[in-house]
Amino acid sequence: MTGDEQWLDREAGPVVRPYAVTRGRTRPPGVTVGLIDLVVSAGRHSAGARGLGPEHRRLLGLCGSSITLADLASEADLPLGVVRVLVGDLQERGLVTVAAQAGGSNQDENVLRSVLDGLRTL
Repeated sequence: MTGDEQWLDREAGPVVRPYAVTRGRTRPPGVTVGLIDLVVSAGRHSAGARGLGPEHRRLLGLCGSSITLADLASEADLPLGVVRVLVGDLQERGLVTVAAQAGGSNQDENVLRSVLDGLRTL
């Protein structure tokens, strides 16, 4: 790295690529969390929180009350795919619980796909 290259953006803070945050993983461990599934902290942070990265800790802090996965991604200012992987990590350690919304996320995904297809035809 040369002296005039910067790893910081004054407005964005440290620049880290999403694949570095998830260690190259694109799928969460376990069951995939839906867009409107509720994520909430399980309340036990001591033993399971060791070795977590700053992004994991930020998500854990935002899960104090029930929050949808989509809202969590928005609040954390992280891509949805990254948040899915990180929430999967937290769920695997027992630090968060995920409550699927009635009807399941597959129906929601089908509705969103239909809307997207409709918008593309315009």
